Amino acid sequence: MPDVDSLLASLVATHQAPSVQYALFDADAYLCRRSLGLAHVQPPREATAATTYHVFSVTKTVTALAVLQLAARGAVSLDGAACRYVPALPFDSAITLRHLLTHTAGLPNPLPLGWVHPAAAHAAFDRDAFFAPLLRRYAPRRARPNERFAYSNLGYVVLGQVIEHVAGGRYEDYVRAHVLAPLGLGPAELGFAVADAGPHATGYHDRASWSYLLLGWLLDKAACMGPPEGRWRPFRPLYVNGASYGGLLGTADALVRYLQDLLRPDGVLLPAAAKRALFTENRTAAGRPTGMCLAWFRGRVLGQEYVAHAGGGGGYYAEIRLYPALGRGSVLLLNRTGLRDERLLDRVDAGWLTRPGLLLEPGPFR
Repeated sequence: MPDVDSLLASLVATHQAPSVQYALFDADAYLCRRSLGLAHVQPPREATAATTYHVFSVTKTVTALAVLQLAARGAVSLDGAACRYVPALPFDSAITLRHLLTHTAGLPNPLPLGWVHPAAAHAAFDRDAFFAPLLRRYAPRRARPNERFAYSNLGYVVLGQVIEHVAGGRYEDYVRAHVLAPLGLGPAELGFAVADAGPHATGYHDRASWSYLLLGWLLDKAACMGPPEGRWRPFRPLYVNGASYGGLLGTADALVRYLQDLLRPDGVLLPAAAKRALFTENRTAAGRPTGMCLAWFRGRVLGQEYVAHAGGGGGYYAEIRLYPALGRGSVLLLNRTGLRDERLLDRVDAGWLTRPGLLLEPGPFR
């Protein structure tokens, strides 16, 4: 796959990331797998198939799936008020779970880059205490529910609380039991904490980038980052303050197994009707398409429709994508800061989308 390989190699060679992981797959097998660059810059340590990355907002797709699982069992209604399930919420009853899932609840989206804490404080961190004043501060709606799309991490903080109140346990425990365990995924493959620091990728920020100048306004560089390693400055081990909007980390292989289940008509995670609901585009009350399903964005590249989600934050950037009509999907992971949905897979996947008859082979994946 020369086009794909050339583009992936250029991401590393032109300092767009120290390392990159890419996987292309169908419901049953890999079609292409690549692992390039360094998981740690100094001293150099190559990225391998066992290397884990934070995937940040990709987690939202798992949160949405968990809510749909509860809905399929009759434990919640997507059109039920969020405050019905979490009475302490400072929301009125007009905001439903569906509004939160589709980012149409009218909630704002304060910048979350600084919503992190040191790994050493993770076990004792009280996320409810952290978010309670934020939810009170931002509870006043910016728009009527389902009036317009407006991305909000706070909405997925609330969905995590709904899962905990309804399921009777921590959000992470629900996901491990009902999403990861059915897929046979262990904590070293996909989870909410670094199971082994050895293969975990260090997250970096390019000191030559314009965004490096902005970091000082968004977080405490001295507390969150280590000494420079050449042009790259590493982040210290950090966790986000809210697991349900961005807490997952893992390998490319683990994400592929999760996405393959969504491609299969007989997947173990969701019944067929719930899966259709997951990928149905939401429309506003006025009937306008929003480009948003239940957590998943809709898009098109080279005539092919896809559903996707990106995740970015301090030190890492991730994209996942499914092409339902083709029965294929792709994953891209980088260990450098991402601050927006860059849609890099538009460029990478174009290498095979332009040649539908190309014979794809797994290739090297150390």
